[in-house]
Amino acid sequence: MDTVISKEKPYKPLLVHLGKAGGRNNQGRITIRHRGGGQRNMYRLVDFGQHSLGKKGKVLAIEYDPNRNAFVALIQYADGTKGYILAAHGLLVGAEILCDEKTEVQIGNRMRLQHIPVGTQIYCIELEQGRGGKLVRGAGGVALVLAQEGGYTHVQLPSSEERKISEKCFASIGMVSNPEHRYKIIGKAGSVRLKGRRPKVRGSAMNPADHPHGGGEGRQGIGLKYPKTPWGKHALGVKTRNRKKWTSNLILQRRVKKHT
Repeated sequence: MDTVISKEKPYKPLLVHLGKAGGRNNQGRITIRHRGGGQRNMYRLVDFGQHSLGKKGKVLAIEYDPNRNAFVALIQYADGTKGYILAAHGLLVGAEILCDEKTEVQIGNRMRLQHIPVGTQIYCIELEQGRGGKLVRGAGGVALVLAQEGGYTHVQLPSSEERKISEKCFASIGMVSNPEHRYKIIGKAGSVRLKGRRPKVRGSAMNPADHPHGGGEGRQGIGLKYPKTPWGKHALGVKTRNRKKWTSNLILQRRVKKHT
């Protein structure tokens, strides 16, 4: 069953105002281009970790969150406190969920990877113990438990990458809500501007002083062996992952690129 939004107005005590930086750092210099403007919105304090460990909760509402493409669920716990979590696909209002060391394999529940059976769909997965969920948080995202071996759980990520994650890390059961997001048609340029994204200019339309692709009379090719960034580095097909990253030893199989 699909997840249905049940409440329009958010729970005010869990809202925080975030200012806009327009892609600028603390010196006022633009470090991320093409950012600025956008609709004002409040940030929901979502619990990606285990702050509710051992407390049974009830789903009060499924809400839209302007800061992410998935829905969030408002939970009321047994001690009366409330909190937001990333909603699972099919999670319904009135359902009871639990985050604990080991619990029932049920949509929305959260527990350690070592207790999750092989073949189970999971999301919001921790990479480091106690740091909260970092992987598989986008709309419709889902990972698969492949095996349990030597203190590690083998997980297949949405990118098709297979990696080992410590069995002590937590993960939530199910799939991230709003899988239909991938089919959404933006429709007009104004919708993109409301998201805080400004127009982009092609490098070939700039002057030589502004971009390596710039210059020439009329429509000209870039005149280079390969595309470059505005700062002269390779722009396409370059691996950017740090080869000395400690998690590289935990990757069992790199992702397979899908050609469309």
